[in-house]
Amino acid sequence: MRDVRIDRRLFLRGVGGAAAGLAAASALSACGTGSSRSTTAGSGKSSKTLVVRNSGGTYGEANQKAVYDAFTKETGIQIKVVNIAYAQLLAQIKQGRPQFDVIDTSMADVVRFKDQDATEVLDYDRLKSTKNAGIAESLMMSHGIGKNYWASVMAYRTDAFDGRKPESWADFWDTKAFKGSRALQARDADLPELEFALLADGVPLDKLYPLDVERAFKSLDNIRGSVRKYWDTGALPGVLLGREEVVATSVWHGRLDALIKGGSPLAYQWNGARRQSNGFCIPKGAANLDAAYQLVDFALRPDIQAAYAEVYPMAPVVPAAYKKLSPAAADNLASSPEHLKSGFDLDVEWWIKNEAAVSKRWQEWVNA
Repeated sequence: MRDVRIDRRLFLRGVGGAAAGLAAASALSACGTGSSRSTTAGSGKSSKTLVVRNSGGTYGEANQKAVYDAFTKETGIQIKVVNIAYAQLLAQIKQGRPQFDVIDTSMADVVRFKDQDATEVLDYDRLKSTKNAGIAESLMMSHGIGKNYWASVMAYRTDAFDGRKPESWADFWDTKAFKGSRALQARDADLPELEFALLADGVPLDKLYPLDVERAFKSLDNIRGSVRKYWDTGALPGVLLGREEVVATSVWHGRLDALIKGGSPLAYQWNGARRQSNGFCIPKGAANLDAAYQLVDFALRPDIQAAYAEVYPMAPVVPAAYKKLSPAAADNLASSPEHLKSGFDLDVEWWIKNEAAVSKRWQEWVNA
């Protein structure tokens, strides 16, 4: 539910592989925070500056390369990036003086801003890229729109089960047929993985929400004795698998890519993947409303969605982007046609309403 950052090495490897395809967009400028350089001097295009909030790091670098520089080249509107936390963003909006025009954040924060009456109701008539684009309805909210998917999936050692592979969360839970220790995500890392427990207990993908919390914890009881570690950093699942401390674990997709490419006997299982998304919203009082809509619309174009996915392992929300992606990139993303069918979108609004109670219950369960 928080901003997602993926290891810098993943980003740099992606940049190298996609450099030719992105040459037309523009070169990587000083990333993270700062302003993109305008390439339209003397062209007659707008010279205004749009201020965008994102979480920085490699995520910010990918946005600079694949989105902001290309946007400046096309429109002349320069982008200044700021990295401000939720509380400070909200305080500025409430004071009527937001020093930013677009917020790029988790969809959970998009909902929280809406609940605080801090963001504009989106005028979808101004977002032409969303028309008949196939964006999931759950991402097209009244006060914000999803922009890129990421996912939590199962990972396992391919040498652990005599040539068999776990094909579902039910198999992950079946420690008799698939022997060995497991790892699950700690609450410090993200939301408790109740959905996986329910899928393991036979709940269909389309019947997960509202979550049956009691049933989920009963299912978790069945695997408690085999859970060796509750991981709290994105790198730890790969370490645990590599050391053979566990044979299967939940993991943020993308975190094992370098190990797999390096020959480690590891694989992802996409069945039952839990998808989440970052998104855009526009603060009330934004000084550059027209330019804000321009950027959001630009970022949702299929070509820009594809350019972003080539350099950073977060998936397009626009299906047409897959026609512009290399096969290697497309097959390893959370919103590929195949993976859309086998996974599900986390219900952000359910979790916001129930997060505190579930987290308390989870902590009590872990410590019991």
